[in-house]
Amino acid sequence: MAILKLKPACKDYVWGGRRLIEEYGFESGSKICAEAWVLSAHPDGASTIEGGDFAGKNLAEYIKHSGAEILGTNCRRLENFPILIKFIDARENLSVQVHPTDAYAKIHEGQPGKSEMWYILDAEENSALYCGFKKKISKEEFVSRIKNNSLVEVLNAVKVKKGDVISIPAGTIHAVGSGVFLAEIQQNSNISYRVYDYGRNRPLHIDKAIDVTNLNPPNERGENYPHLAACEYFVVDKLNLDGKILSQAKGTVDDKTFLNVLIIDGAGKISCGGEEFLYKKGDSFFIAASSGDWEICGSCDALLTTIP
Repeated sequence: MAILKLKPACKDYVWGGRRLIEEYGFESGSKICAEAWVLSAHPDGASTIEGGDFAGKNLAEYIKHSGAEILGTNCRRLENFPILIKFIDARENLSVQVHPTDAYAKIHEGQPGKSEMWYILDAEENSALYCGFKKKISKEEFVSRIKNNSLVEVLNAVKVKKGDVISIPAGTIHAVGSGVFLAEIQQNSNISYRVYDYGRNRPLHIDKAIDVTNLNPPNERGENYPHLAACEYFVVDKLNLDGKILSQAKGTVDDKTFLNVLIIDGAGKISCGGEEFLYKKGDSFFIAASSGDWEICGSCDALLTTIP
């Protein structure tokens, strides 16, 4: 199969809302849906294939059956499926946390580290998130502020609106604020070291967080042009079809990388290799490397993710 439609693995973390259930129609098995893992081969929650010969199988099983060639030659340097893509609905504040680098995570966790990017899909008025520190702080101050619960006072608060893009390299302390709805593209890792959780009494990981946190302010230089986001782990582009002046887009998936198409708004049809699917907001499609020409028609906003 050249193109797969994926059903997400849903997570009911305590801070989540109901938007992914009520607006996107995702089945979470719970009253809330905090995250929907729309492209995942991770053992903590793999996406499931809808339709075709592999219907009901998860993405990890499909890759094992079909072979690593479907991921593309750019993935040969990687041990596992490289990325994880999700929707996040923050009804309440997420914990203040940090992710390790590959080097640290491989030693201490046995899996990759986690760099990520956020595309803001919607945000309530005055919604914000934290990304790094306001200014460079010492390790001693970092430890002290964790202990006396004053850490947020030195974090870099960023007000966000629909369409904003935030990069979170491994080692950057961060948190999503209440009222923010976003898409996240990240390394294929489920490691988070919490340092503050608003009194929710979940486990903290302070020692490891101290080991990996970058105590400098974030680098906010825009160096991703012409892409929405780009790093050594993934490249993200945005596609917009207004359904009038522009209602069709075409591309080619060669042998270098697979393509994920995440529909963040709109409706229409997507096709590749003689296969086609109708799409709507929230749909996720995996197109295997070497699948050749693909086409999308209709009216949509979509995020296109590949591996560099």
